[in-house]
Amino acid sequence: MYWKKIFNKRNLIDVDIIKKINKVAEITLIFWLMKIIATTLGETLGDYLSMTLDLGYSIGLVITFIFFLIVLSIQLFTKKYIPVFYWLVIVATTTLGTEISDFLDRSLHLGYTIGSLLLFSCLVFTLLLWYKKFKNIEVYPIFEKNKEIFYWTAILFSNSLGTAFGDYLSDVVGLSFLNGAFVTAGIILIVVLLHYLTKINHIALFWIAFVFTRPFGATFGDFLTKPISKGGLDLGTLNSTIVSIVLITILIFVSHKKLNSQAVKD
Repeated sequence: MYWKKIFNKRNLIDVDIIKKINKVAEITLIFWLMKIIATTLGETLGDYLSMTLDLGYSIGLVITFIFFLIVLSIQLFTKKYIPVFYWLVIVATTTLGTEISDFLDRSLHLGYTIGSLLLFSCLVFTLLLWYKKFKNIEVYPIFEKNKEIFYWTAILFSNSLGTAFGDYLSDVVGLSFLNGAFVTAGIILIVVLLHYLTKINHIALFWIAFVFTRPFGATFGDFLTKPISKGGLDLGTLNSTIVSIVLITILIFVSHKKLNSQAVKD
């Protein structure tokens, strides 16, 4: 892998030590599966707070922002990668991203088009600042706190952007929730093919995939929760949220078990 080549070449620090002090998940197939489930959970939980409980987008934004700050603080002060803390932050960014997108559109009345452009600008600006400070935007491994802050800021904006784009597909373009999921899945498939068949920068492809897994999860979440008359399955936000929590809990357990097995081998 790229990061192993860098560290071996410069002899900065032993690769095994890097793995032990790394704070974030490695990019594997299970990472993307968990990311999609987390985005579905973020969509259904965000809608449950603001719509089902009728708290409104402003109150929902405050609640999810506080939750985000709490779990992010825990993650930042841990000394190594702990799956449950890492994925709690991912879930927090997807839930907060849902509230940010809805707040921009429905409370500030900016619309999903302008909201998407605004969030895209914030993401690009964050990545540019990250690159300016560290001369790269590698997403694995990360063990410096300043770099990790850029990492989570970029993830928050990318998840918010993905939410806004998913809503843009359904509300502006007029696609059904299922068709929207097919469109975003097609884009993700193209990114995967570009990764394996071309020499396009892998970091650029990562962020494209990361953004578009958000609307895929979001549109799938809408497909589960919205009424049948609107192209959904009408399972409700609570039932869909519970199912998503169960699924991601199982995968977090698997991640912990895999991590512990690797530690024993090392």
